Order: sequence, then C-alpha cells, then structure tokens
Amino acid sequence: MSKILITGSNGQLGSCLRELASTSRNKFIFTDIAELDITSSDAVRVFMENERPDWVVNCAAYTAVDKAENEPEIAKSINSTAVDILAREAHKIDAGIVHISTDYVFKGDNPQPRLEDDPTEPQTVYGITKLEGEHFAAKNPKHIILRASWLYSVYGNNFVKTMRRLGSEKSEINVVSDQWGSPTCGHDLAKAILTVIDKPAYGTYHFSNEGATNWAIFAEEIMRFSELQCKINHILTAEYPTTAKRPQYSIMNKAKFTRTFDFQIPEWEYSLEEIVDALMTNMKENLK
Repeated sequence: MSKILITGSNGQLGSCLRELASTSRNKFIFTDIAELDITSSDAVRVFMENERPDWVVNCAAYTAVDKAENEPEIAKSINSTAVDILAREAHKIDAGIVHISTDYVFKGDNPQPRLEDDPTEPQTVYGITKLEGEHFAAKNPKHIILRASWLYSVYGNNFVKTMRRLGSEKSEINVVSDQWGSPTCGHDLAKAILTVIDKPAYGTYHFSNEGATNWAIFAEEIMRFSELQCKINHILTAEYPTTAKRPQYSIMNKAKFTRTFDFQIPEWEYSLEEIVDALMTNMKENLK
C-alpha cells in the first residue's frame, strides 16, 4: 500500500482519481489550492514533512491554452515552478512523482506518431511551461511523466461536454478537421496512474486512448452517441483562428507504456461511448 498525495484534486483528472480511491488499497490525500499552495516552497515542504507521502501525483495545471499567451507568468508558476517545488520536496523524503504533461510539448508538424524521445519543440506558452515542468519532474530520480492529449471526462469543462451542450442548442456547428490527435478519457488515465504506482518503472511515457481522429470526427461521434441531430461542418484551422497555435498532428505512440506496464488501453470510441452514456444517465437522474 502506498500513501499518495494528489494535487489539483478538484480538476478533471483529480476527480477521476477520487472516484477510484474507494476501491484502491492505497491511502490518498486529496489537495487543491485551498489545502496546499503548490507554488509555495514553504507550504509544500511543511506539508510533505508532516504527511510523508510515498508518491505525489501532480494533476494541477494551467490548461487555458489561449489565455496562457497573455498570462505567461501565471502559467509558468503552475506548470513549471510548482513542479520544481513538488519534485524537490518529494525527493527529500524519498517520494516519487507522477507528473501529467501534454502533446503540446511537440511542434505538431510531423505526420508520424510521436515517440517519447522525439525532439520537443513547443509552440505555445502552455507547451513551453509544460515542457519546463517535465524537466523539473525528471530531476527527481523516482519520476514518471505521462503525456496525455485531448483530455475529457464526466467532470469539469471539456470538449465532449461542450459539444453535447452546443449539439442540443444548434442545428449545425463548425469544427476543425485538419488537427489530428487522440482523445484521452480521464477515467482511463486515472486507472493508468494507479497502475504505474503499483509497479513503477521510472521515465517518460505517452498515454491517450488508442486510435486517431480529428476534432470534427470526434464531434460527430459525440453527437451520434448522444443521439443528437446536430450537423458537424468540417472546417480548416485557418477558418477558426485562435490566440495559441494548435498542433496539426499530435498523435502519440503508446507502445512503450503498454509494453512496460502490461496495460490494455481502450480505443477512443469505446471510452467515449461509456462517458457519453454516463453523462446521459446523470442528466436523466437530475431531471427526476
């Protein structure tokens, strides 16, 4: 049994881990900003010395990709500086760190699935600060870095929930179809995190659901599973300008993860259908 500190526990991934905690043999300490300011060295040091966890799972992140372009210092404090503090203080008590990173560390212009040791070339403040966080996490010898992409779940705000809302309000929506990647179901990622803690093999790994898609096809499947008749119009990135540049191709190769941890990653359509079913069930129960 391990004692596991979860940061950012009110977010999507932290909420998914909280859901699994009741059936795990591990002991969990769930924290968010109200319980622990991870940007404060003193606060983290005192907390670590008092609680002495075996693992820190850092789910905290500044993920507002466009907003980060105008708030680089805030993004850096959460995505980079805080990871430095967590990794150092964890190392002092011989604890390991699981750090969640992103496909945005890559440039996204090479149409081949990215390997863990491929060159990184982030194009945004978000990507740059997340890569800095990786470097800090890796200074703890007991580190596991998991790069994920297109995260969604039944919790928080995400693409799946936004599309379901828009699909119930509109007859058609424009969605970009020239950005390719792999969705990551937060519930699958949470299971993967507990797996790597149970049998750790330190290093950097890619994790998302299997298969590849683009945002427009992803949206179409959301509508289909949601039984919504909203039409998805495929448009180009140039037709939907954003403050931060999105990767055109950010599919990641997960072979290292599946081989190392003997973990069967579900296809993205399978997990999406499960989450949409759960959202629909929750909605029906709330209407009772």
